[in-house]
Amino acid sequence: MKKLIHLHKRTPIITAMASLLLLSVSCRKLISIPPNPPNQIPQSQVFSDSSDIQAAVAGVYANFKVSTASPSWVSGNITISAGMSADELRSTSAYDQLAPQFYQDAVHIDNSTIGSMWKQAYSDIYQMNVCLEGIESTTAISDSLKGLLTGQLKVIRALYYFNMVNLWGGVPVVTSSNYAANAILPQATVDSVYYLIQTDLAAARSLLPATYAYSDRARPNLYTAQALSAKVFLYRQLWDSAALMAGQVINSGFYNLEPDPNNVFLDGSNEAIWQLPGNGASYQTAEGYTFNIAVWNPTPGYVLNNSLLSVFETGDLRRADWVDSSNAYGTLYYYPYKYKNKNASAATQEDYMILRLGEQYLILAEAQAHLQQLGNAVTNLNVVRTRAGLTGSTAATQTDVLNAIMHERQTELFCEWGNRWLDLKRTGTIDAVMGAEKPGIWQSYAALYPIPQTEIQNNPFLVQNPGY
Repeated sequence: MKKLIHLHKRTPIITAMASLLLLSVSCRKLISIPPNPPNQIPQSQVFSDSSDIQAAVAGVYANFKVSTASPSWVSGNITISAGMSADELRSTSAYDQLAPQFYQDAVHIDNSTIGSMWKQAYSDIYQMNVCLEGIESTTAISDSLKGLLTGQLKVIRALYYFNMVNLWGGVPVVTSSNYAANAILPQATVDSVYYLIQTDLAAARSLLPATYAYSDRARPNLYTAQALSAKVFLYRQLWDSAALMAGQVINSGFYNLEPDPNNVFLDGSNEAIWQLPGNGASYQTAEGYTFNIAVWNPTPGYVLNNSLLSVFETGDLRRADWVDSSNAYGTLYYYPYKYKNKNASAATQEDYMILRLGEQYLILAEAQAHLQQLGNAVTNLNVVRTRAGLTGSTAATQTDVLNAIMHERQTELFCEWGNRWLDLKRTGTIDAVMGAEKPGIWQSYAALYPIPQTEIQNNPFLVQNPGY
């Protein structure tokens, strides 16, 4: 991916967050820039040409920053931060001075990682909103292309708000490019944030085709919207809707579980529902670069907790294929190994996974268990277990089936998008699990991250989360 052009001044017109991330649809070819001063390009001009419209939309995908050495908030930071907050990860690096705050569940209000995550989220959402407004008003593209691009953007915006509401609770809901008005918005309720998420996804499901726009799976299609909807409905305990959405994805015929866990995160994975290309000059994915050891240093920067390692059953292929070890100066460390390539020169190409079929089977199983469809729930649970090389579950009661599903989520989805951290919160088990994992440290308020103090200073209508 080519280097993006950044502007430094926010204005009511399209800025670096929105107008001049002018990449081609494939994110590989830089589009020529209009001759105007870079902070004075009217929205009407940028959205008056089809190629520039698609280039501006491509810039939204570039914000994931998959192929950089440093994780961004939607390309590794959630996995790392939430993994340390939960019972998955700890840091060994003296360079990550903020890691103890996450591991000890004592995140400060001036934590710069939290601050940058919040800022990037809203900068990116601003860019999405500018694109949505520009696409709606332009006459430069067909109605069908308008619908396609709008549906894709609404899936991305829903993903952002889903992660935000689960990390911070109620957050400001920004749906326009009116920067002055957005700067003083108060937090919306959790229900209101989810209302926007569900509205965006419903619109996306009505607009997106079943086929992908390009040969890869980087741009959301109908099943991407359904897969994210299934996850949202699961979190909202709308079991019928979660089962319906996950079932439609599974039964679509577009996807299959990769028989070999080693192939799940490769480019072209049959399991991928939404997967961004990791084609940087030096690195394929930020997580692959961050988690894997360097030739010159056998100590992993982040290692797996013993409590996670202990829950894998004997013979679990995920333990063998998705966990690696390193003997560093007499100490044996285990670290995440889902992404195996530290550098771009690796023989296999890995892409960054956002949504995949394995999770959909577990969503469907959990929804069915809550609906007392226990036989179907166990059947879908066992699809995932079989791929992992395990025998079928013998769980029979609703409680046992739900416990078996949560166990499987812990081993299938570890160190992916903070799933474990969010699962503990949504199921109401976080106090029991974290109290046992970090006795004398855990406090219930830490289930939500603090609103960055600088944001509260800049916006008097924001209120700090309780406990901070």
